[in-house]
Amino acid sequence: MSDAPEKDVRLIWSRYYSAFVPAPPGPGLLDRLKAASGAIGGIAITGLLCGLMLGNGLAHPLLVAPMGASAVLLFAVPASPLAQPWPVLGGNVISALVGIAVAKAIADPTLAAALAVGAAIAIMSLLRCLHPPGGAVALSAVLGAKGAAGSYMFALVPVGVNTLLLLTVAILFHRLAGHNYPHVAPRTPAPHGTSDPAPMLRAGPSGQDLADAMQDYGDTLDVDEADLRQLFADAELRAAERLHGTVPCAEIMSRDVIHVAAQEPIGQVRILMQERGLLSLPVLDDAGRVQGIIGALDLGQEGAQAGDIARRPLLVHADTPVARLIGPLSSGTRRAAIVVDADHRLQGLITQTDLLASLALRPIAVPAPADPAPVSR
Repeated sequence: MSDAPEKDVRLIWSRYYSAFVPAPPGPGLLDRLKAASGAIGGIAITGLLCGLMLGNGLAHPLLVAPMGASAVLLFAVPASPLAQPWPVLGGNVISALVGIAVAKAIADPTLAAALAVGAAIAIMSLLRCLHPPGGAVALSAVLGAKGAAGSYMFALVPVGVNTLLLLTVAILFHRLAGHNYPHVAPRTPAPHGTSDPAPMLRAGPSGQDLADAMQDYGDTLDVDEADLRQLFADAELRAAERLHGTVPCAEIMSRDVIHVAAQEPIGQVRILMQERGLLSLPVLDDAGRVQGIIGALDLGQEGAQAGDIARRPLLVHADTPVARLIGPLSSGTRRAAIVVDADHRLQGLITQTDLLASLALRPIAVPAPADPAPVSR
């Protein structure tokens, strides 16, 4: 008798069970500890400042419980669209106002609680300030309607003051920690100062492609479209590195590389590059080590020496996978990579033309590559 039905049941159950298993956290332990310390400081400072500003004798509490949920978003997932300043401040204050209004209009607390949370979600969504703790704020306003939360001042004190202070602490914390908050999706500028996206972004899904995909997905994703575009570009680059990762730089590099000494006058460098039709030229120091690289755009400084105008080169090793050069050489800011040995002595040169020919003519290799040598930029 076939055990296929039993396997199907196990497969369905495993998929169902996996829905209850949380996804592994992205950041490491140190980042999680930083988030915890930020939340501790944020709540403590907010409560302390509220006590100093408002006094402990007020009928209003110094801290409302939903601030704990706001702290989770502000310090643990600061890149979330739900954790940005307007959703945090607008979502909490607007939800408080909604909760108070519903509590005054409907006497039944259960019905009022349900309508307050639903109305808060609807209004936050319309005003583009959706913030999950806002639902708890609206619920708190209904449940405390007979006390301090029954007044519209509850939306200002303590909810507004709490939120503003917590938000201020979060901004300062992330600035000190070197985080990007308020979060702005990293944007790779076009190399020539134009309005075009960077080359890798032009080659990947467009903004409209992502918008259509997110629309068809059906469920709301807690991620910004610009962040998704950057993630897709990075994932595509990593896939290319994995698929082409078996070809080392030694196989495609030019070995008979024309170079100049650091003391070479720029006039002689210009003549050499024009005569040989070169776009890039390595510069070596007195010990024969690579000091830099000169491009065609660097030749306008009269009276200088090669070492004075040489730029910082992109250095790789002979065993570095060629695919590791796709990103740097397609950025529009680099034209070539210099292959060096362990002592930084010149071994070869790889230009954009070499890379293009390698990717176009070689079949894609799927085997997992060995650990590649690091690329020095």
